[in-house]
Amino acid sequence: MSTFDERKDAFENKFAHEQNVTFKIEALRNKLLGAWAAEVKGLDEDKTAEYIREVVKSDFQEAGDEDVFRKLKADLEGSVDEQTIRTKMSECLQTAKDRVSNS
Repeated sequence: MSTFDERKDAFENKFAHEQNVTFKIEALRNKLLGAWAAEVKGLDEDKTAEYIREVVKSDFQEAGDEDVFRKLKADLEGSVDEQTIRTKMSECLQTAKDRVSNS
């Protein structure tokens, strides 16, 4: 195997690893957001688990965070304003980054 092939494989492996870490961070962020929103909505334990799954699934609708934001905005209408949701999204993202990097 040539040096070029080794470098190519190393970059591909690094890219795959970074994508995996990003996915884990975003999934954890969405779980944290779901738990927070469920608490705001006053859901019981069973409905909270179901709601968290819904929030996680909502992130697969399109690239980026807007699909999750729209779900939370619609579900929390009248309880929480848009800025609070965006702030919580940022907080949960940082928490998820910290947890994934420490694991």
